[in-house]
Amino acid sequence: MPAPTSPADLFRHSLRLLLDKDIPAWVALWAEDGVMEFPFAPDGWPRRLEGKEAVAAYMRHYPDHIDLHDFPELRILQTTDPRTVVVEMRGVGRLVESDDPFDMTYIAVVTVRDGHFTSYRDYWNPLAVQQPGADFTGSSR
Repeated sequence: MPAPTSPADLFRHSLRLLLDKDIPAWVALWAEDGVMEFPFAPDGWPRRLEGKEAVAAYMRHYPDHIDLHDFPELRILQTTDPRTVVVEMRGVGRLVESDDPFDMTYIAVVTVRDGHFTSYRDYWNPLAVQQPGADFTGSSR
């Protein structure tokens, strides 16, 4: 079944893929020239990923470190640009290494073109990655 093309529906679909731990299918939702940004990333973490391959490399080991269970609070707000949504959400699960709870609040600004993510600015809480086992990026911190 093809992925949805509206920004809100594509985003909801992407969350389902993350819960299913289907990272290859999640990466397939990206445009080849898509850009993912993390404006609040702490030192040693990437702040900008350019291109689908960079996004794939970043996310490759995510399920080995963070076991997402649900996104219990999700609000998707349409902007004046029909290609862009603002998302407020909370992701909950557990850290695989320590079995500690994982609870992260996010705000994301997401732009879609032709049914693919082209821009994803992820404003996640950098304090949450200070927990042991949260670093899935291989950062140098």
